[in-house]
Amino acid sequence: MSEIGRLLGAGKEAEVFEHGTLALKLYRPGRPKAPAFREAANLAIAEKLSLPAPRVHVVGDYHGRWGLLMDRVTGTSLADEMTPEPPLSDIKQMAALHQRLHREPGTGLPSLKARLSIHIRQAKDLQHALRDRLLADLQALPDGDRLCHFDFHPWNILGAGGDMTIIDWLDACSGNPAADVCRTYLLLRRALPSIAEAYVVTYAKGSDISSEKIFAWLPVISAARLAENVPEENEDLLHLAALAPVKE
Repeated sequence: MSEIGRLLGAGKEAEVFEHGTLALKLYRPGRPKAPAFREAANLAIAEKLSLPAPRVHVVGDYHGRWGLLMDRVTGTSLADEMTPEPPLSDIKQMAALHQRLHREPGTGLPSLKARLSIHIRQAKDLQHALRDRLLADLQALPDGDRLCHFDFHPWNILGAGGDMTIIDWLDACSGNPAADVCRTYLLLRRALPSIAEAYVVTYAKGSDISSEKIFAWLPVISAARLAENVPEENEDLLHLAALAPVKE
């Protein structure tokens, strides 16, 4: 078996290494095995739907860390093309790729709304009245059964043109596409604020989902993000969560 090679990329949850001609994604030390198997299952669903995602080969324990051996994706991220000034063509390309995912069923994936509910309940900084209001608003928002990536942003899109590949499928779920686009907006708002709103508008123009329907999810998406323990975002997330309308 090939030795673990050079580091290709790293994130909060995992690191990706060369492993022969393949890539090895290793979750951080101490992480349980469940995320590795969950992401492998999600990738298997993406493969069955012929979506542009790495093909997983093996899930296992590598020197005490759980990981996935998968196809290695070459090329830079779409984010590299978007700095310092993102061209409209890249935003349109990203939105079209997102819409492609949303045309597929989310069969076999966990419920998006159920995940949001769990995370809102876990968010420590929410006052009880606001939490209850957000949970009620979440239940009132429209259900959906489309495939949602839920971590869709330019750093998770590698390659160019027709050869783009989407990575990091751990959070894939079944739900309403508007919620998935709103999640992308929230991630872009912090990382690439100059295109966050433009992305929503571009997606809406190419779909039957209005910008208003997308932003209707913003308070609950922001509240759920609080449970992900990103302290530098907390003040903004609490502000956005508090935009949930008060029922009279």
